Amino acid sequence: MRTWQVGDVMTKDVATVGEETPYRQIVDVLVRRGISGVPVVDGFRRVLGVVSETDLLHRIERVGHPDERRVFEGRRRRVAREKAAALVAGDLMTAPAVTTYPQASLPAAARQLDRDAVRRLPVLDDLGRLVGIVTRGDLLRVHLRTDAEIREEVVREVLRRVLAVRDGLVTVRVRDGEVTLDGRLDRRSEVDLAGRLAAQVGGVVRVVNTIAYDVDDDALVELADGQVTPVA
Repeated sequence: MRTWQVGDVMTKDVATVGEETPYRQIVDVLVRRGISGVPVVDGFRRVLGVVSETDLLHRIERVGHPDERRVFEGRRRRVAREKAAALVAGDLMTAPAVTTYPQASLPAAARQLDRDAVRRLPVLDDLGRLVGIVTRGDLLRVHLRTDAEIREEVVREVLRRVLAVRDGLVTVRVRDGEVTLDGRLDRRSEVDLAGRLAAQVGGVVRVVNTIAYDVDDDALVELADGQVTPVA
């Protein structure tokens, strides 16, 4: 069964800058590309850090303020003071960059974005070179799949390929990403597995599993010797 990965949704045409790229040129790249941050790379496309709008705004915050010393020292923001005076990407960037890999799952990438409070993750290959970038918006792209596409994958991958369920035993309805499973199978374990696997299909927001079963093979009976075994 196919699991959506970062490599499926990342942007491959990544705008980058070098360590010596000047402030004004970085601003131009962000505005021209309509992005909020850009990786800083070396000659081998290894990511050294990321320059974001936040990093660039420190200079605007400083310029024109009547008491620059109070602005920064009052907030105890040594890093902010340094970035406000920086002129090139190497001094402006936040480093080290928080990165991921094409094989990472979308839930794992989402947790990483949330945990590290970043908006984007440069994507690296096995040699540590930049091959893409994934943003919070990219992770939501999977939910743009149509209901028909979601239903087809549930039927093909979950019911037919994994569970080998004959056509007609289970019906699948999808509306706005919500999957409803109905019908009847032999064992409770098959019903539970069908629900769990359907929930992993890209674009599914909820699964309503109303499949009935004939045998509750999750029930346990205790034998005379104290061992526990599942009912066959």
